[in-house]
Amino acid sequence: MDLVEVAPQVSPPVCRIMDYGKYRYEQAKRSREARKKHKTAVLKEIKFRTKIGEHDYQVKLRHVQSFLKDGDKVKVTIMFRGREMQHQDIGRRILDRLTADVGELVKVEEKIRMEGRNMVTIFAPAKNK
Repeated sequence: MDLVEVAPQVSPPVCRIMDYGKYRYEQAKRSREARKKHKTAVLKEIKFRTKIGEHDYQVKLRHVQSFLKDGDKVKVTIMFRGREMQHQDIGRRILDRLTADVGELVKVEEKIRMEGRNMVTIFAPAKNK
């Protein structure tokens, strides 16, 4: 058994007789349990092209929805090649449609922007009440 100072800032200081090794073990055990329950957000990426077909769009939409339901962030990229760079409005329409289709599942974390030849936006899962 050890004499442990519990509250040194009070006047007079408070001490307790306890098994200090057991106390430290229980503290470490609690912090390990807290770390296990902690969920880290992963950034997943889905890439689209400007000439995407309807079925391919629906498949990728379902992937985005499943990632958001799992609590992951999603980076959506529209890739442009060659002359497609002159038709960036097509890519913007695809991203706007995707944002509308995902709807209440999503919070737009980063608005649509260009990164070189790619148009990018980032979705985060919306907080459920």
